[in-house]
Amino acid sequence: MTETGTRQGRETPRAGLWARAGDRLIVGGSTVGDEGRDGEIVGLHHADGTPPFDVRWSDTGRVTLVFPGPDARVQHFPPHDTKATTRS
Repeated sequence: MTETGTRQGRETPRAGLWARAGDRLIVGGSTVGDEGRDGEIVGLHHADGTPPFDVRWSDTGRVTLVFPGPDARVQHFPPHDTKATTRS
């Protein structure tokens, strides 16, 4: 599986699946030996962050509408705070 970034984040269990733009969706493979796919969530359709999501897949770069199944999980990343940046 190709990673969309090198950031470390925490993953949510399937129950109560939600996301923010910039989080990573990881979907398990459908057959033995298939590692699955991952991609960056680039768009949300509900204000509460529940599915479906617009996902840019790391293997193709294409953006698709995704209704995650039971084999999907979301890796959350902390929000970027541009105001907290300091310069020396």
